[in-house]
Amino acid sequence: MDKPIKRIAVYTSGGDAPGMNAALRAVVRTAYYHDLHVYGVFRGYEGMIDGKLERLERRDVGNIIHRGGTILKTARSKRFRTAEGRKLAYESLLAFDIDACIAIGGNGTFMGAKLLSEEYQIPIIGIPGTIDNDLYGTDYTIGFDTAINTAVEAVDRIRDTADSHNRLFFVEVMGRHSGFIALNTGIGSGAGSVMVPEVDTSIDQLVEKLKKGYKRKKLFSVVIVAEGNKHGGATEIAQQVKEKFDFYDTKVTIIGHLQRGGAPSCFDRVLASRLGFAAVEGLLKGERNVMTGIQNNEISYTPLSDAITKEKNLQEDLVRMAEILAM
Repeated sequence: MDKPIKRIAVYTSGGDAPGMNAALRAVVRTAYYHDLHVYGVFRGYEGMIDGKLERLERRDVGNIIHRGGTILKTARSKRFRTAEGRKLAYESLLAFDIDACIAIGGNGTFMGAKLLSEEYQIPIIGIPGTIDNDLYGTDYTIGFDTAINTAVEAVDRIRDTADSHNRLFFVEVMGRHSGFIALNTGIGSGAGSVMVPEVDTSIDQLVEKLKKGYKRKKLFSVVIVAEGNKHGGATEIAQQVKEKFDFYDTKVTIIGHLQRGGAPSCFDRVLASRLGFAAVEGLLKGERNVMTGIQNNEISYTPLSDAITKEKNLQEDLVRMAEILAM
């Protein structure tokens, strides 16, 4: 029989995402409602190894729901990838009498959580906090909505310049090896084309589309490029296109880490609150070593192993729609 849960450690790890603080707030306040003690781990697995845990009171998470980043800070830990590092992390949790953990992060965070849980039988629930939206088992991850809104706003501004100067802009967005940010940014901004890792759009196909637009007297165009595209980033693709089609003044913009910063959108605040609440209540109901997510607007629990190994595919209807609407 599982040991009763009285003390929970919560941490953020890997890349930051807008809404992490809202999730942390929900975890702390839900835990206190159930008379549990919560300890924040500072700087993710690095802080866990070094014993950087502090008790969190309700007032510690006041006035943070609107803040980007994470008040617990975050880091990537090479030490935690070793058995020795994980043993030190476990000993730190023991020193604070921690009964369970809640991990807020993405793929790498959950891989670490899975190992820690398997090696030391610690109940863990993951909360998907990553702008990439690439985790299997949830329709949306915390930070994705804010990231695409930031990207669309940037592209809207770029369109004004592109239109004024008859330019072809290649705009690179984040997403690692997934095209969720690029696809949604392309649709939302009315881009002329979207290049994502999941769809093999050749340079020749892109050039042909641009030529057709030029023949229709289309005076400017914007191409959204996912950073993980197989043909390279926006700079490389722009150069390849320019060699074959040099009728536009070609420019490149890389939005970069702007997509990770700033206040989370209302959608991300509500999503993070729901998932933080569900993580605590899931632990109390016996859920173990799972990721809490949203599927069809309902809370779901997916095994961590599935969340990090199964592929989350782009919606084919959105891919087709983006292609048709960009004509």
